[in-house]
Amino acid sequence: MKHNISIKRVEKSKVEDLDFNNIPLGTTFTDHMFVCDYENGQWNNPRVEPLHLIPTHPAAMALHYGQAIFEGMKATVDSEGTPMLFRPKKNAKRLNLSADRMGMPNFPEELFVEGLKQLVAVEQPWIPPQEGSALYLRPFMYADEPFIGMRAATSFKFIIIASPSGPFFTKRIKLYAETKYIRAAEGGTGEAKAAGNYAAAIRPTELAKAKGYDQVLWLDAIEHKYIQEVGTMNIFFKIDGKFVTPKRDGSILDGITRMSVIDLLKHKGFEVIERPISINEIQEASKNGTLEEAFGTGTAVGIAYIQEIGFGVETIHVSDESPVGLDVNDTLNGIKTGKIEDTFNWMVKIEKELV
Repeated sequence: MKHNISIKRVEKSKVEDLDFNNIPLGTTFTDHMFVCDYENGQWNNPRVEPLHLIPTHPAAMALHYGQAIFEGMKATVDSEGTPMLFRPKKNAKRLNLSADRMGMPNFPEELFVEGLKQLVAVEQPWIPPQEGSALYLRPFMYADEPFIGMRAATSFKFIIIASPSGPFFTKRIKLYAETKYIRAAEGGTGEAKAAGNYAAAIRPTELAKAKGYDQVLWLDAIEHKYIQEVGTMNIFFKIDGKFVTPKRDGSILDGITRMSVIDLLKHKGFEVIERPISINEIQEASKNGTLEEAFGTGTAVGIAYIQEIGFGVETIHVSDESPVGLDVNDTLNGIKTGKIEDTFNWMVKIEKELV
């Protein structure tokens, strides 16, 4: 189905001012954004327009009751300069799972993908050409109805903005296993990509960074024992030749990169087990030498290699090398840039000019 998406372009692009070799993280944005409005029970007026401030009523319900969700994804270019998206339909489905949990309307998946294509086609000059860099895309939805009262909103905005980005982590990272604060509990919003989940994580993350760590390693809400995920990514451990990763139980995010890495690892001949993993098991595996490597996976970070984990007063050494993680990262990047054949049919190519 072809959606009627109107496009209004800026008179002069700011891309000429960008140094692609020195991209500030999360502070540089492209010229345009995709916008769609939800009113009277339906989505209306999909459009690409110049990036601008959004008029917001002080009583907008997202500000008071937290109906706000988002996605994260990237656009890359192949050797011929054709823009490509990585598994966008998965992001569309996950956005709607988040919307269901947060009492928000579903966004049409076809329109989600078409809006991405149109925006990326317009913003193609902003896609960094360097290996490991990409155009980061942030689709999000929030309640903009002005109302003070505890109920689901009746009007929403869906917007996609874009920001060129370089590699997220350039060194091996250190995690701090959090034993006081929690990220999610069974029956909560842990599986939703809801803004409030990340707001609750800010304070513990800052405390971890003050101790010299890069990210929080979240443990379960009941026993503070079983590993859930890292602040901005899912996590994998290689123990005695096999990969284990926490199973999806409603309290961890169903990462698009996570599911792709599982497929890649199996394709490369590794056994991947999704099951509960305790921090004590990781302690013991480190001590007896069976903990071979660990890495995090996520859209923003790609593959982040883990050096060590702080747990109380103890430091759990993970590994100094991540040969499988490096191989998986190279394979993912190769698929995303067209250097490696996409046998999984993950990539969606975008016409250079759609309108």
